[in-house]
Amino acid sequence: MSSMLRLVAKQLKSHPALIPLFVFIGGGVTMSATYLCRLALKNPDVSWDRKNNPEPWNKLEHNQQYKLFTVNMDYSKLKKDRPDF
Repeated sequence: MSSMLRLVAKQLKSHPALIPLFVFIGGGVTMSATYLCRLALKNPDVSWDRKNNPEPWNKLEHNQQYKLFTVNMDYSKLKKDRPDF
């Protein structure tokens, strides 16, 4: 592994125009991995603990935001429109 890193460092020293490519590819990989982790941990459709919480979507409050990005939506002003289970 360290020999590969040495080879990459040698190539970057001889071709400095590749540095932005490595930066943007690394940033894209980091952002996509972070988003996948967020989906796996925060999404109400995902159930990691089937014994204690088999249906986590039933425990959401009516004014709880679970989407990453919403346009023109204020969740604090929503009224309850579903029955209690």
